[in-house]
Amino acid sequence: MATIILLSFLFQIILVIALAPLVTGIIRKTKARFQHRRGATVLQPYYDLVKLMRKDVVVSSVASWLFHCTPFVVFSSMVVISLLVPTVVTPVPLHWVGDIIAVIYLFALGRFFMALVGLDTASAFGGLGSSREMSIASIVEPAMMLAIFTAAVTAGSTDLSVIVDRLSTTPASMLNPSHLLAFAGLFVVSLAETGRIPVDNPATHLELTMIHEAMILEYSGPYLALIEWASQVKLVIFLALMANMFFPLGMATTWSPSALAVGAGAFLLKVIGLALIVALVESTNAKLRLFRVPELLVVAFILSLLSLILYFIVGA
Repeated sequence: MATIILLSFLFQIILVIALAPLVTGIIRKTKARFQHRRGATVLQPYYDLVKLMRKDVVVSSVASWLFHCTPFVVFSSMVVISLLVPTVVTPVPLHWVGDIIAVIYLFALGRFFMALVGLDTASAFGGLGSSREMSIASIVEPAMMLAIFTAAVTAGSTDLSVIVDRLSTTPASMLNPSHLLAFAGLFVVSLAETGRIPVDNPATHLELTMIHEAMILEYSGPYLALIEWASQVKLVIFLALMANMFFPLGMATTWSPSALAVGAGAFLLKVIGLALIVALVESTNAKLRLFRVPELLVVAFILSLLSLILYFIVGA
């Protein structure tokens, strides 16, 4: 039993962490194709992480201990969340430790440290990014909670493993209007949480547009690699939430090799499919002006709220 638990920990951690740069590479490659460019290989994010790991760390003279510990806190929080979110098999490794509420708080923990470290180096850009990040988070978090609670109410539990199991046994509920509205709300939230277009642009360092990039502008070397890797893992986690919490098809319920192979294949197809949709959205939309971003996030909040209201009006 202990061996199975240990293997489940290692399997899920390695899967999410190793897959994260590939998903980012697929999105970049797809965007390049939409723009009629060849683009870098889908493995380029791996090469970038290795290159950063080999570089030295440059630390500001006014930086405190927060600057040194934040990359490890952010990356560790993403690793823990990856053990709470269903990917290939249920139940998830840490289902007995926390549920979806713990996932929301762990996301908030990483955001809190990132906002603090943006102020820690006394950089004007860092303070700008931290202020913008917390402003956006004040709208994103309620929308995310409402979207996730709709799935939780449908399943009668906040345990992600239970949600996936119960939705798997009732495939018709996946097409419930309230379920689809919650999925749409969470999709918009995922774009904001992961700093994607139209909310943010991860490929720019312009003062007027920076949010996430402004907070990490002082980082370099292995510290920057950890933060970038954590950001990529966060994207995969949100894709896994959307794929398996709303459309839990193909999830394995046992640790047999055949069930794991089917579960892994289904997970990869769903995550890559959602990644292609993200690339399509980014390629067909321009980044919104900063004062227009709250309007988009309010739409996500309204979609999530309507999904919850519709569930109680129409029923499961």
